[in-house]
Amino acid sequence: MLNLLLAAALAQAVPAPAPAAATLPSDPLPADWKAVPDDELLVFTLANGHRFTVRLAPRYAPVHVANIRKLAAAHWWDTGTSVYRVQDNYVAQWGDATEKKPLVAGVVANPPAEYSHAGPTTVARLAQRDPYAEWAGYSRDGWPLAGNDATEWVPHCYGMVGVARDLAPSTGSGAELYTVIGHSPRALDRNIAVVGRVIDGVEWLSSLPRGTGDLGFYKTEGERSPIVSARLASELPAAEQPHFQYRGADNVRFTVWIASRENRAGPFFTVPAGGADICAALPPVRKAP
Repeated sequence: MLNLLLAAALAQAVPAPAPAAATLPSDPLPADWKAVPDDELLVFTLANGHRFTVRLAPRYAPVHVANIRKLAAAHWWDTGTSVYRVQDNYVAQWGDATEKKPLVAGVVANPPAEYSHAGPTTVARLAQRDPYAEWAGYSRDGWPLAGNDATEWVPHCYGMVGVARDLAPSTGSGAELYTVIGHSPRALDRNIAVVGRVIDGVEWLSSLPRGTGDLGFYKTEGERSPIVSARLASELPAAEQPHFQYRGADNVRFTVWIASRENRAGPFFTVPAGGADICAALPPVRKAP
């Protein structure tokens, strides 16, 4: 009897677990998270040990992305390349600063101008017109898009990766890349091929010292951040492979999420915005649990 009384007293002393937080209508279900294919993940490692991972966009720039995959397979970025330009509120750029390193056999030096493509293919859209396009929205496979009745394109938002090029008709091979590290330079839309998005480690690029040369180029070799490797996740040993998921946009929960980005809730936001810039509502990506 004493043991029963002790057990009853202990049960009353231990607080009951708190009820689970209510699920918001905008919260994703587990099935809403989709795996990013391993051959769309390109992992760059800098000499200081920091890594950043780019999700490639083969559907939107197929020839440029094919070039990038060939360069990665040949370990082209492993020697003589670096982050050699960091322009404040604009871009961080990497590749061969001398522009003299030969390309890999089979790489197309000037692919087609893969700056936009036929559309629209969106499965969800923002409520308001985009400042640089007739509309902005989301693809089924987790990409932000902007466009009009005939074409669409991936916008130049923070973290997006583009192909550096010379003046037209140059389109850039994909050996020289940059990522946006500041306010979204949307004037670049449809003028440069967007080939991906930095989905992990962008802080290692955005926090680099700014270049003091013209357009943010480093003046000396010693200022550059050398690249020691670039590998597709599909080519890494299984234990080293990163895995990521994007949130599917083809469901009512994502539609509610869009509305929550367009009109922020809570006591802090006393005036509703009534809309959102696509670059302020980028589709969520996460590391696979």
